[in-house]
Amino acid sequence: MAVGREPSGALPLTLLAEQFARLPGIGMKTAQRLAYFVMSYTDEEAEAFANAIIHARKTVHACSVCQNLTDLDVCPICSDERRDRSTICVVEGPKDVTAFERTKEYNGVYHVLHGLISPIDGITPDKLRITELLKRIQAGGVREVIMATNPTPEGEATAMYVSKLLKPLGIKVTRLAFGLPIGAILEYADEVTLYKALENRNEI
Repeated sequence: MAVGREPSGALPLTLLAEQFARLPGIGMKTAQRLAYFVMSYTDEEAEAFANAIIHARKTVHACSVCQNLTDLDVCPICSDERRDRSTICVVEGPKDVTAFERTKEYNGVYHVLHGLISPIDGITPDKLRITELLKRIQAGGVREVIMATNPTPEGEATAMYVSKLLKPLGIKVTRLAFGLPIGAILEYADEVTLYKALENRNEI
């Protein structure tokens, strides 16, 4: 066996680059640059980088209420008594919560689905956090649910599916009035656009 190679025969640097390439939006060339950059770390910096990943994996989990990522049982937003719990904004992922919070205009709470319905990708409703949303609503006190999924075919299908489940419960279900082009991603929208989308939302 060659010195410095893993049992698979690949150089450790190549294996590191392949791990970076697994991250969304990272191609192999960028992954290689990141791998070389990491190699410039001191032992202490490399250990801190690795430990940060391990620590996050061990301590971050879904909030028991809204399913957003947190290191607490109940996230800071859900535990904030100043938030309006009668309005729930339903989003695809944790990054969308961050996008709305940047507007500093929304005072309700959230529910994170952790995905969108996409049968072609094997993502069916039972794989999303829809059951948890229904339990929150059945507990009472919710007047409006804002479907804030992206304006993509999967986002629209998910919004309509959840809407059909909630309407019999007497809940007002609204959809963001997107001032965004079809196919746009909420994560990259500016604060003003998101605020206007919230302000002009429509009932569905």
